[in-house]
Amino acid sequence: MAKAVEDLMNKVEIKKKKIDHFCDLLDSLESTEERKKLLWKEVYENALDDREKANILFTDLLIETKGSSAQHAVFGPIMSKYLERMCKTNDQILKLAELITKEEEKSFDMNEIFDQIGT
Repeated sequence: MAKAVEDLMNKVEIKKKKIDHFCDLLDSLESTEERKKLLWKEVYENALDDREKANILFTDLLIETKGSSAQHAVFGPIMSKYLERMCKTNDQILKLAELITKEEEKSFDMNEIFDQIGT
């Protein structure tokens, strides 16, 4: 049981680090509205939560169905839904990455670029 608690604490710490890194990335976007950053952070946290929960449920059913065709027939559609949920969360994270990339590209100040060239 102590091992399970330790594993859970490690997963929580890893997730916290991912969120902290994401927040650092958002903080680097100086010209982006704070409301937008807050919304993006919430979307990211929710995507991580959804993916983690779907993974736990999928893994539980995978263990339950191991080696049993009858169990696969019963739980296969449910497992498929969990996989779909994990894919959707990955898509959400990729969409966030696209939005942030566009925001980074917008944050370039042409005057600043010309000043750097002239130096």
